[in-house]
Amino acid sequence: MSISTALLTAFSGMKAQSYAMANISGNIANTQTPGYKYVDTSFSDLISSQTRKQAVAGSVVAEARFTNSVQGALRATGTSTNMAINGPAFFSVQQKTGDSKFSGVPLYTRRGDFTIDKDGYLMNGADLYLFGTNLDPATGSAVSSGPIRINNSNMPGRQTTRIDYGANLPKAPVTTAGSAGDSTPYAVATAIVTDPTLATPDTSKKVPAAQAQSFLDKSLPGPSLTMYGAGGTPVSVSTRWAKVQDANAAATPPKNATWNLFYASSSTGSKASDWTNVGHAFAFDGAGKFVPPAAAVVAGDGSVALKIPQLTVDGVNSGDVTLSIGSGGLTQLATSSGAVTTNTLAQDGYPAGSLKSLSVTSEGTIVGTFTNDMTAAVAVAGVANFANPNALKPASGGSYEQTRDSGPPIAGLNGATIVGGNVEASNSDVAGEFSKLIATQQAYSANVKVMTTSQQMMSDLLNAIR
Repeated sequence: MSISTALLTAFSGMKAQSYAMANISGNIANTQTPGYKYVDTSFSDLISSQTRKQAVAGSVVAEARFTNSVQGALRATGTSTNMAINGPAFFSVQQKTGDSKFSGVPLYTRRGDFTIDKDGYLMNGADLYLFGTNLDPATGSAVSSGPIRINNSNMPGRQTTRIDYGANLPKAPVTTAGSAGDSTPYAVATAIVTDPTLATPDTSKKVPAAQAQSFLDKSLPGPSLTMYGAGGTPVSVSTRWAKVQDANAAATPPKNATWNLFYASSSTGSKASDWTNVGHAFAFDGAGKFVPPAAAVVAGDGSVALKIPQLTVDGVNSGDVTLSIGSGGLTQLATSSGAVTTNTLAQDGYPAGSLKSLSVTSEGTIVGTFTNDMTAAVAVAGVANFANPNALKPASGGSYEQTRDSGPPIAGLNGATIVGGNVEASNSDVAGEFSKLIATQQAYSANVKVMTTSQQMMSDLLNAIR
């Protein structure tokens, strides 16, 4: 190899080490950049055409070696909309080009320090906007695909359609009338239902206002709860249980103990309220076991569903409401108090509410908590995987573009998880970069020495010629 070739080789070495130094500098500078992936330097020798016996070391070229697949540490931020990917995946993002306009060029990033901008879009610290699927919080169905936008809209109220109920009715009820010496179970015969074989509930039975006091004296208070009509309008519902028939094993056919359930059409539950029978005869056998009426729907697990038609209180119509009683949830057993004991009471309606806070699940679902204490999914973050993530092309702001070598994006987490309230820190290690810094500086100095030595040799040759 000639002296001039040695000069060129030393120059290529200086150039390669300078390139490595630039990467090291960038890695050190970005040790605090969320989602940053350090760029390593790969060196390759260049051998010119030569015979086997004349082979010599050739020049060198430096190339970038990306570490997109190397996980960075997760760091808690306390910001609920921040997201960190634990595993192999990238957030789908785009740049914004104007008001509600985006570039249309898909980008991918590990930088998940997303916050809500003034227009409700989720944007990270590099001004890249998160894409995914927007959901309707009321139904959970997809509304649109594109930039995720969190609107501060209200969650509409939900009308009550089901009441889950469980209780024990006393075998010997202690009523006001009973304590005064009245032994008749229930005097207002026009308001009661005793036939358990009714195929449909008989809600024509209403307590006359004039006999409301007698009804109250001969019945027991049942549970009270808040229900919701159309649009989530709240209404307070009061109920009462009245035993309308004692068991009679000697009768033909034998009679079971029978109770009726009433609700007040006024939330005040006053004496003049129009107490309405839910229309079913609640029968119990000699062991205190509930015998569902004919109109009931009995599921395979033994739970019982009864319809309360057009339940209306204070003029608020809640429509048909299903009274759901779990297996063994309603009994008639002897108690010392002689009162109704409620064990289960819940309903599925709720009032309207506005968005209060956000959280992110491990699947990337953004969940909103509303002022009505309900939670609902409002969006799903777009996440993609690549067969060869290290072949992605770097773009600005810690983002990457798809290349032929990376393969097309594959939607989904692919075993990765998303950690809300966290960001992924840079995977650049300062200590390791300083070690490479020293080695690179030494290699650069050595190449400079080769270059100066070759230059001296060239000068000596020129002087010899003179």
